[in-house]
Amino acid sequence: MTSFDDLLSNVPVAQIAEKLGVDEATAKTAITAAVPVLLGGLQAKASNPEAAADIEGAIAQQPAGLLDGGVDMNQVDTGHGSQIVDQTFGTEKNTVMSALGNVGGNAISQDLMSKLLPMLAPIVLAYLGKKALGGGGGAAAESGAGGGIGDILGSLLGGATGGKSGGGLGDILGKAVGQNAGNVLGNVLGGLLGKK
Repeated sequence: MTSFDDLLSNVPVAQIAEKLGVDEATAKTAITAAVPVLLGGLQAKASNPEAAADIEGAIAQQPAGLLDGGVDMNQVDTGHGSQIVDQTFGTEKNTVMSALGNVGGNAISQDLMSKLLPMLAPIVLAYLGKKALGGGGGAAAESGAGGGIGDILGSLLGGATGGKSGGGLGDILGKAVGQNAGNVLGNVLGGLLGKK
């Protein structure tokens, strides 16, 4: 199992589906598309040492036992999740939500994604924290701002492509959300990568 699959296995699909008022298949499709985009946004931010330090601070704020024994959505702070999403995507947030809202046909909307990402962000950060503390992340946590968290994010995004190196973030997003939305999101995240 790749780290990416391991991360997805920590996401409580049934609880999220219930909170969103959708069936589990719809929730799973939305989650599978949203997680790589969230990881890509975090990786884009982590390329800036100051922003990487902010991400590490946000990771430290997650409840220590959030992933232990399965995530309970009642323990997930969606208010903090919204802040993470805002900080990650900045002015491009609506573009990201709109592109994600084109995934999986009519069942998944921009509104659904705007509710989903703040639920996922704390889970993703808790998982990154677990990896950074040696839950498979090895010495990555010790390698300083940018490198450590960036390395962990890179390995997760590598898992999202099935371990094949090559096309980078655009390919990952294309596979996750479909080529058209993937191109839009790739441009957005490319723009975030370009900002220092």
